[in-house]
Amino acid sequence: MSTTREPDGLAELLPQWHRLRDAEGGEPLRALLAVIAEQVDRVRDGVAQSYDDWFVESAAEWVLPYLGDLVGYRPLPGYERVLAGGLRDGGLPDSSRRRLAEALAPRRDVAATVGNRRRKGTVALLEELSESVAGWPARAVEFSRLLAHQQPVKLYGSGTEAVNARRAGRGRLVDLRDGAALDLAGGPFGTVARSVDVRRADSRHTQGGHTPAGIGLFVWRLKPYAVTGAPAYCIDRARNLYTFSILGNDTPLLTRPEPEPSAAHIATLDNVPAAIRRRQLHDRLADYYGPGKSFTIRRDGHDAPVPLADIVVADLGDWRYRPKRGQVAVDPELGRMAFGARSAPRQGVWVDYHYGFGDELGGGEYERERSEMGVPPAGGWGSPAGGWGSPAAPDAAVYRVGPGQAFQRIMDAYGAWQHDRRSGKCGPEGIIEITHSGAYQEQLDFDLDPGDRLQLCAAEGTRPVIRLLDWYSNRPDALNIRAREADCAVGERPRMVLDGLLVTGRGLNVTGPMGALVLRHCTLVPGWSLEPECDPHSPEEPSLVLDRTTACVEIDRTILGTIEVIGDEVGTDPLPIHLRDSILDATGADREALSAPDCRHAHAVLYAHRSTVIGEVHTHAVQLAENSVFTGRLHVARRGIGCVRFSYVPPGSRTPRRHRCQPDLAGPTDSARVRPLLRGERYGTPWYGQLADDCAPEIRRGAEDGAEMGAYHDLYQPQREDSLRARLAEYTPAGSDAGVVFVT
Repeated sequence: MSTTREPDGLAELLPQWHRLRDAEGGEPLRALLAVIAEQVDRVRDGVAQSYDDWFVESAAEWVLPYLGDLVGYRPLPGYERVLAGGLRDGGLPDSSRRRLAEALAPRRDVAATVGNRRRKGTVALLEELSESVAGWPARAVEFSRLLAHQQPVKLYGSGTEAVNARRAGRGRLVDLRDGAALDLAGGPFGTVARSVDVRRADSRHTQGGHTPAGIGLFVWRLKPYAVTGAPAYCIDRARNLYTFSILGNDTPLLTRPEPEPSAAHIATLDNVPAAIRRRQLHDRLADYYGPGKSFTIRRDGHDAPVPLADIVVADLGDWRYRPKRGQVAVDPELGRMAFGARSAPRQGVWVDYHYGFGDELGGGEYERERSEMGVPPAGGWGSPAGGWGSPAAPDAAVYRVGPGQAFQRIMDAYGAWQHDRRSGKCGPEGIIEITHSGAYQEQLDFDLDPGDRLQLCAAEGTRPVIRLLDWYSNRPDALNIRAREADCAVGERPRMVLDGLLVTGRGLNVTGPMGALVLRHCTLVPGWSLEPECDPHSPEEPSLVLDRTTACVEIDRTILGTIEVIGDEVGTDPLPIHLRDSILDATGADREALSAPDCRHAHAVLYAHRSTVIGEVHTHAVQLAENSVFTGRLHVARRGIGCVRFSYVPPGSRTPRRHRCQPDLAGPTDSARVRPLLRGERYGTPWYGQLADDCAPEIRRGAEDGAEMGAYHDLYQPQREDSLRARLAEYTPAGSDAGVVFVT
């Protein structure tokens, strides 16, 4: 469909004499024709769309069910919300409807209906349905092939000679010498036979499945994310012990999934983002180690990786294993490695690896959404349309930092921008772009003048790490953003964007008359840094301090620790803080996630959209909180304004008016059951911030569109699960029952 608008198209068709007369009178005719041209464009687009509606690839959303009805297609559960009207009609906002339509994915589902029915009853089709309908890689297992059988005995001749017609691999005791089979037993790739389980595979009460008619669809919901060319972390007091994670915490290594060769192929360990086990890596080291594979190790600045012959697999849980000289011991389950004491690296270690996480949240090498720098989105700075900040700003000066670039340090690039800005060589917009996933250990102090717009961002496909160390003994070592005092209007106040960064060691300190501070796809490690078991190093320290500033703070798809607001509560207005699709983590439900010093109310107005807050919130006001989870109590000083809707707020909270919140709807008798259960509350774990499978359905499906509350709302996992179960019921082989088993 064409989206080109020609407001002056009709006016240009007029004779020149009429246009001159119209210009003399203030162009009223041109204005009238512009209104008519807008309607003409709508009619033109409608005609073009009516032709596109004949094809499933280009049809409008509301047409898809009608096209599907021609081939007997049944819409997936929840698709009626996509077809509902806008907010005035009691439906969802357009942005939510688009995200929900993408999650339910009826377009490709309708297109594949005829082909899928021709393949109905095949195991490979069930795996393909998981990928196409729910977006989850899967492996289908026929449990009948794993059931133990009694060995039949056939008698020949007079009965004195018996031949045992064995069924290979079933009906015998487990071979304890087969370590590889024992390591995979009970999982999606297990081959060890087991006794019959009378529970059905699709039971919603207590799932079983190991029956002659059972089929298990093992799915992986965690996504694999790559880290390339990143420095490893050297454990203190040991120059030969390292972790793959630069934060020093344990992180399981994941398989880099390979695409399946054909539609009839059954998924193997190489086709799914499964965690790499020690036995598995030992038996197939060449399949997982090396450039372009699951992980790679480089040392002392060499471009070539450590030779495959030098890699050994070991259990480094207690660091007791001592590799020989020249060897490198790797523990994939903990993400650790140890070098020989006499052959320890002298110039550092760099690694490529894959880790698991739930979504594109925080700093990472995934593709990030972009928006135009300096232009607020429709609906204001806190609207769901997005923030500001993009390297694509046409008149912005770009200063690249990294190997092979003009600058090797961030502050050198900042100094060059300041020099060019004051000498008139560039405009007020500057971009410092970090071009590789390295670590930057320097003191960062940004002093901004009125009108400055500075962006510190990661290049696409990189995840740079800023490590803030103990540089000074007599003052804090935070990343400082200071706006110089000046007699300027609000529109001239400086603005700054941090995009795609991981900040550890300290937090951010913002002072002065700032216009806006934007954190997009960033991680400000809660508790500053991590211990090996992912415990925070400084759990009570804030990640963001707003010290007597006027900044409008926008936090988008970011993970950060406590926010502390220091300001004049009498002479200044409260700061607006917009939290969207993010996790605000105080490292404990009883600690303050947003407050002023001494646990006083922060002089701020909170806007929370689809976010998870771990900790208590003490703030001046909450203008809007929707589809969010607050694990700690919410204390609001000014309750007369604002609204909390479709969210979980713990009992005992003091909030503005609520609309369809939990546990209000459940009632006092069910409040203990209806509460958020997080599978992981420690940053650094693969399942950080995700709702547990046994969490109350009022929370897992409590958002306004039926999705889960919290930061992972846009994954639409309840809808994906319902859609997958509906398709399994339709395409499962006759006489069988298929169940979904979540591996991650």
